[in-house]
Amino acid sequence: MKVTLADSLGTCFGVDDAIKEAMDPRFRGNLTIIGQLVHNPQTVQQLRDTGVEIVDSVEANIQTPNVMITAHGAAQSVHQRAKEKGFTVYDATCPLVMKVHKAVRRLVDEGYFPVVVGQASHVEVRGIVSDLREYVVVADEKDFEKLADKPKLGIVSQTTNQIKTVLPIVEKIKMLTNSDGSPKDVKFVDTICKPTKDRQIAVEKLSNEVNLMIVVGGHNSSNTKKLKKVCDDKGLPAYHIEKASEVKREWFEGIDHVGITAGTSTPSYVIDEVYEAVLAIGRDLDAHKAAS
Repeated sequence: MKVTLADSLGTCFGVDDAIKEAMDPRFRGNLTIIGQLVHNPQTVQQLRDTGVEIVDSVEANIQTPNVMITAHGAAQSVHQRAKEKGFTVYDATCPLVMKVHKAVRRLVDEGYFPVVVGQASHVEVRGIVSDLREYVVVADEKDFEKLADKPKLGIVSQTTNQIKTVLPIVEKIKMLTNSDGSPKDVKFVDTICKPTKDRQIAVEKLSNEVNLMIVVGGHNSSNTKKLKKVCDDKGLPAYHIEKASEVKREWFEGIDHVGITAGTSTPSYVIDEVYEAVLAIGRDLDAHKAAS
């Protein structure tokens, strides 16, 4: 059984930088992260093991002098509230998430009503919209009715979306008209991050070559879910796992070629462990096949 890694997979520079900063020895025992630094269970546990505290909100009972904003970003009101409470604030927001925040502010300054294509419940989206006076988060066409009375629409995207999903939504929004039949003024800024696009392109390419795909990453990781969706959309069997111990031998019965991809929050050692586990199963299956 052949096992192939996607050309682009695993942690991106934004995640690497956030983890490196949080793991800095100077923070040992005196840092609290507001939310999950990244959506990966192994990384979260590693942080806890080094004495880093993790809370859900700036209003939690924080005992350390330092707090950190996660790679997913947060509203400026969260930064301000943390400073008001006397904490030293460290910002691990990914630069590409910051790009979305800046793009939204520019669109609002230009007179556009802000529209975010994404999941309203996702921490990144909450951070983008929480400082806005008004906005609409669009997941699909069912949300278009909320745009009816808005003549100027400025659109950005959650960084972890699939571009092939976002572009059709944008094109359909461009076809919306005002009550007098005139076209809406629509401006779209593509804020899907390049590492996300690279991983989606790589898994799309690999999906044409394999019989089965293993997608490695946190179950709460949006970009990892999108990688599996690429496979699902093509009808390719795919399993989303967080660690090597979740790999099951029966998945690979009769499979000739397995692909492995991983989300932008997945550490390289986790990918390596999954790769070795799949290789071991493949060798065992090949040996049984040869013996029979």
